[in-house]
Amino acid sequence: MEMPMTTAFFVAADWLAEHIDDPEIQILDARMAPPGQEHRDMAGEYRAGHIPGALFFDIEALSDRASPLPHMMPRPEAFAVAMRELGVRQDKHLVIYDEGNLFSAPRAWWMLRTFGAEKVSILAGGLAGWQRDEWLLREGEEAHEGGEFEAKFAPQAVVRLTDVLLASHEKTAQIVDARPAARFNAQVDEPRPGLRRGHIPGALNVPWTELVYEGELKTTDELNEVFFSHGVSFDRPIIASCGSGVTAAVVAYRSG
Repeated sequence: MEMPMTTAFFVAADWLAEHIDDPEIQILDARMAPPGQEHRDMAGEYRAGHIPGALFFDIEALSDRASPLPHMMPRPEAFAVAMRELGVRQDKHLVIYDEGNLFSAPRAWWMLRTFGAEKVSILAGGLAGWQRDEWLLREGEEAHEGGEFEAKFAPQAVVRLTDVLLASHEKTAQIVDARPAARFNAQVDEPRPGLRRGHIPGALNVPWTELVYEGELKTTDELNEVFFSHGVSFDRPIIASCGSGVTAAVVAYRSG
């Protein structure tokens, strides 16, 4: 899953406030309703208040709408068209934020990186951190020109079902499930109707919330301790999974 990266994974709110008018910076609002809160109007929440200049990166709408499964990756050409229509310019430094829980920003980061964007960061603390520091919000939509984006798909970032089956049966890789322990252990229903409880045979559980503190990833030492405590070795290949491909991005980043 490794994709070479030179741009900082996180940027601070004060740094973004200082560079908010920089023409080489483009801000993307990637807020997304967690499972069980699908009734929320995230586009409406964006219009009610967002970081000035931010465009709404709608993960739901940008996923493969033809798939019966939620949040599947779109075809590269479809993603490129959507980015151009949104006004995203691939050559800029893209700064992504979510509500501040680090729930959905890593998924947006991963999508952009997988499709060829090289300079992508996440706002540490997200929208909550921005507001906590008393920086201003803007209402309504943002005017923008057409973007420039040519998708270059990184196939190493995605595995196929056959790869997962092989890892499950032959232990060719570690399957790391980022869902909460209660869902992993089949103690509660999945939030999406009709899905069976439980986990992929042989999978290890590293709940994504254990990797996050106040909208940022924990320190490297703390992250290593979490992974090691759940039996994960960084010396073996890792396949990150979750319920629908959102919080697995947190695991995917740390696991390389």
